[in-house]
Amino acid sequence: MADNIVIVVQARMSSTRLPGKVMMPILGKSLLYRMTERLQMIRHKARIVIASSEDGVDDVIEQEASQMGVDCYRGNLNNLLDRHYQAAKQYNADIVLKIPSDCPLIDPRIIDEVLDFYFAHSREYDFVSNLHPATFADGNDVEIMTIDCLEKAWNEADRILELEHTTPYIWENPKKFRIANVAWDAGKDYSMSHRFTIDYEADYHFIKRVYEELYPKKPDFSYDDILNLLNDKPEIYNINAKYAGVNWYRNHLEELKTVSSSNIKLTF
Repeated sequence: MADNIVIVVQARMSSTRLPGKVMMPILGKSLLYRMTERLQMIRHKARIVIASSEDGVDDVIEQEASQMGVDCYRGNLNNLLDRHYQAAKQYNADIVLKIPSDCPLIDPRIIDEVLDFYFAHSREYDFVSNLHPATFADGNDVEIMTIDCLEKAWNEADRILELEHTTPYIWENPKKFRIANVAWDAGKDYSMSHRFTIDYEADYHFIKRVYEELYPKKPDFSYDDILNLLNDKPEIYNINAKYAGVNWYRNHLEELKTVSSSNIKLTF
C-alpha cells in the first residue's frame, strides 16, 4: 500500500511582523489560495491540510480552506509542533510535509524533487529537507518526515523554539534522527541573496509583482521562470532585496547548534 502523504500548511492571521499576510490579495485570490494552488500541482498524490489555530480570528482561514476544497485542522495557537502532529495524526499521515504558509512562490517541481529523493532512499531517512543547509532561494522550504519521526519530536521536544518552529528538535539532533538534505542541482546557493517568502510589506509587493508578470501566461511558473524574470527586470528583485537572508534564526543563535551567523543576515 502506498504511503499516505499529508502536506501540513500552518497558517494564522496573527503573524507578528505582517498580520493577516496569508489573506492578502494576489490576482483576486488570497495569498493562501495561490500557494495552495501551487501545492496542488505536485506530481505526487498528497492530501493538503491547512493547520490553523482555535483562535476566533482564524475563522477566516477555515472558511478559506473550505472554499478551496481542502481540509482544515485547528489546534494550539503557539505550539505549532503539537498543531502539526495532531493534524498529521487526524488525517492518518505516514509521510508528513511541512510547507510554511509564507511561501506562495514555492515551485511544485522542487517539492517533487525532495519527495523523489525521499522515496529513492526509501526507509533510509527519518527527515529529508532542502533547508539544512539551504541552497534554494528563501521561500522554497520543503521538510519531509515520517510520522514516527514527528511523533518522537512531539514527545521529546520542550524548548519554546522547538514548539514554535515545529522541526528544530529534529534537525538539531542528527544523532537521534537519520537526516538528509537536498541541494539545488545548479550548484548555486541563493539562500542568502534571493527572497521569495513573505514577512514584510516589501515581500508582499515583490510576490504580487512576480504573480502579475508570470501567472497570466503560465500559472505553473517555475523557480527558473522567477529567476529569469529577476534577471530581465532587476527592479523587481530590488523590491525586497534588503531582507534577503533575514530569518527567525537570528533571534536564537545562542540556542541553535547547527546554525551559524553565516546562515543569517543579522541587520537590515
